[in-house]
Amino acid sequence: MSERDDALRLLAAQGERARAGAVRLVLLRGATGTGRTALLSAAAAQAAGQGMRVLRARGVPEDGGADWAVVRQLFGADADFLQEPPAPGTSPAEHRRTQGALLWRLLETYARRGPLFVAVDDVHAADASSRRWLTEAARFVDGLPVLLVVTERSQYDIDPAGHGLAHGLSPALVHTHTLAPLSDGAAADLVRAAFPDAEPGRVADCVRAGAGNPLLLRALLHDLSSWTESSPAALPDTCAALYPGAYPDVVSWWLAGAGGATARVARCLAVLESGEADQAAAARTPESAGDGAGPRRDRYPGYCPDERRGTQARTVARMAQADPDRVTGWLTAMTRLGLLRRDTDGLHRYAHPLLRDAVLSGWTSGRRREAHRAAAEELMREGAPVGVVARHLHHGAAVAEPWAVDVLLDAAAEEVRAGRPRCAVAFLRRALDEPMEPVRRATVLIQLGSLECAAHPSGGLPRLAQAVRLPGDSRDRVRATVALATALARSGDVVAARRMLREEERRLAGRPGLVRTLRAVTVLLSDATPHTARAGHEPVPPAPDDEPDLLDAAYRMLAVRHGATAGLISSREAMERVRALTGSPADPLAVPFLYGMAALVAHWADELDEAEQLVRRALDPLASFLLHPMHHILTDMRVDVAAARADYDAVLAEPRARASGILSSGPGPTSAHTQAVIALVETGRREEAARLVDGFDLLTAPDSWRTHRFLYARAVLRAASGQPAEALEDFLECGRRQASREAHLSVQSPWRVGAAECLLALGRPREALELAEEETRLAEVWGTARVRGRALRTLGEATGGRRGLRLTARAVGLLRGTPGGAELIAALIAHGRLLLAFRERSQAREVLHEAVEHAERLGAVRLRGVAENLLHEGGARRPGAPRTGPAALTDSERRIAGLAAEGRTNAEIAASLHLARRTVETHLTAAYRKLGIARRTELPAALPPVPYGPEARAG
Repeated sequence: MSERDDALRLLAAQGERARAGAVRLVLLRGATGTGRTALLSAAAAQAAGQGMRVLRARGVPEDGGADWAVVRQLFGADADFLQEPPAPGTSPAEHRRTQGALLWRLLETYARRGPLFVAVDDVHAADASSRRWLTEAARFVDGLPVLLVVTERSQYDIDPAGHGLAHGLSPALVHTHTLAPLSDGAAADLVRAAFPDAEPGRVADCVRAGAGNPLLLRALLHDLSSWTESSPAALPDTCAALYPGAYPDVVSWWLAGAGGATARVARCLAVLESGEADQAAAARTPESAGDGAGPRRDRYPGYCPDERRGTQARTVARMAQADPDRVTGWLTAMTRLGLLRRDTDGLHRYAHPLLRDAVLSGWTSGRRREAHRAAAEELMREGAPVGVVARHLHHGAAVAEPWAVDVLLDAAAEEVRAGRPRCAVAFLRRALDEPMEPVRRATVLIQLGSLECAAHPSGGLPRLAQAVRLPGDSRDRVRATVALATALARSGDVVAARRMLREEERRLAGRPGLVRTLRAVTVLLSDATPHTARAGHEPVPPAPDDEPDLLDAAYRMLAVRHGATAGLISSREAMERVRALTGSPADPLAVPFLYGMAALVAHWADELDEAEQLVRRALDPLASFLLHPMHHILTDMRVDVAAARADYDAVLAEPRARASGILSSGPGPTSAHTQAVIALVETGRREEAARLVDGFDLLTAPDSWRTHRFLYARAVLRAASGQPAEALEDFLECGRRQASREAHLSVQSPWRVGAAECLLALGRPREALELAEEETRLAEVWGTARVRGRALRTLGEATGGRRGLRLTARAVGLLRGTPGGAELIAALIAHGRLLLAFRERSQAREVLHEAVEHAERLGAVRLRGVAENLLHEGGARRPGAPRTGPAALTDSERRIAGLAAEGRTNAEIAASLHLARRTVETHLTAAYRKLGIARRTELPAALPPVPYGPEARAG
């Protein structure tokens, strides 16, 4: 009886009036479960306590066809005359009037014996005869000590209800009292009374699930009373976790009383909301870590809350085949009652997921699938985002329409871009349930197999094998074969991959363009066996004159790559060929090879901006086709470009950079690992670099380009750790492995440079000079300033004397205009060291100070330490290296910390700087550590009010 004191006072006052003969009908109205029956029982007990005689009856729907059923409950055996048949010759109307008169006299007789309290519960379910008599009694009872109190269900249903008991009565004869839902405070008091030790969060959950409905809340508390101390603190989202299940029983009873149309609408709304809940849950998964799900307003078409609510109401109405206006009214009414709530985006949703699940529990899985299918069709018609439509398709029955496959594939691509591959896999698996042409089914199978292999190296092999077996033209079969071969190679079975590619080559003997594509794939996939680079240059029959061989451009691009690594062509010549090949039309099959190899050559040629553009163009057609031999090369390229710019923060922010083991791109280390080791060494974190190196067993790792480069990174670590002999062994092994592939020019892994430095440290200058001269010869062929400057610096160190001084000075001049700056710092240090050897200390200090400034700007801790030590040897005071405070921040850390201090979120910073959110988080973590703070709110006080960026740092 919480919050029902006003109703009891009203009934007590009406009882006093009734004893005085001044009375009218009291009508207690309320929705199902609001406590009408309990209030009527309490009022009857109160009236009995005041000396009134209580007559009680209840309307029952099953008795709706029986005459006088409620009246007979009131008067008992005294009303047996109602069962007598009409007198001969009496019409039914006359008989009813006679019965009514006799009932009136019976009521007067009762009233003369003492005041009466006539209580009729659920009068809306009473039979027609009893309702007519009660209406007449309300008109003529005035003057008798009789109080008529009836309860009536008052609730907005989809099917309009009939007239109530008070319809046609003068308002002066009726006092109506409507029972309001429980307030949150009253509901919370009831929860705490049942569970005194409940946590505030659990109390709030119970209040929401109770939805302001006393009956519903009481059933929930009854179910929760069986929970033990080990039960979860929060309410479950499913009724299956409740025992004995009073809560879903009450919801089912409520829906049954509301009528079939209302029940359909309620369940359709629950289906619609469940699809949206799935989307929100997917956006909160760890695999999409960030600032959380996107704004909910994007999940329904409409530019304002009213438009979105209109879309929601129309969708539910079409799903349930109901009147849209009645559905709109029902949504508003249920929100007022508390069963629904208006969310922050303005849409109507169930007060708690448990309530939504209880509403859906009355439907079979088949009905739910049909409802999800209908929801998908209606949302598609309304123009909802593909992600929303796809959620319903995922749970729905087959649509058998082409648009369904389009939506599922588009949504899968969105999920891949958002970093949620599991959701993409679910959509693609659902797409296979739809009928489609074999060619398109093969495409779906390739995409699905790609994503499944990303989760486990051999997970998608059955899908890919099925795609290969499907009928289709040669190009489709080649696409499927390439995917399957890539999956086999990444799972470690390179021999099987090559065998399959050779068999396909024999089958396509009359299609030289496709044969070249397969041989290009063989070159890339055979990275784990020596001498495979030559396999890409076997003669292939020329293409027929009537068939433009667009695939040949990608094949020729491989030849450019081979010429570059073999030291046969210059960077200028290589870029001329690259631009000529990428400027012509390309076959879609060739695009990843063409642009991927072009990006690789552009990166070697220090055309970093152009390389990034080519990587983006190559990755576009591979968005969902992760199983392509170029995919891991392209993803590696992004890290390599950051490393070429000496952006150590960006390298270390790469998610793959610090995780060792078997990854989706295959066993063994990746370029991200290689660049991470070097970045950790250069930033003074050798212990962390050593742990990363120890995470891989290079004896069992495949003999691939990636492994060669990781050997180089391990050598860099060993050299920096004072182990020149061990480092020399790794450098030379890296060179031997690359030479076995005719890769003599080492643009990315300059092993001769590292080996020469180790030989100098070991006192073997003649051998160092030989390596430096060979490196210089190859560098002059390639011709980029970075490669030439690095080689000249090494040659100058190995040569020594005045010639070495001139060579290092020339290296400094070449490297001043190159991107990154790490090579320039090394050249400045080498030049400064030789100047000190010739006692030119003033000039040496100037050069070494410049090296320190560049190293400080880049965050190159190792090189800065070397330069500072040389300065100290040259007589300069050792500068205090800032390790904490604003001066210790790198450019990226200062820029990101400054934006965070202005109040921008991680997502906003990432969008404005075109970075990943994880990169922003990594920079902020480093900034917090250097500034000695623990939270974002301390940034404004910790940072000086100056501009951030390279210009400010340089000033």
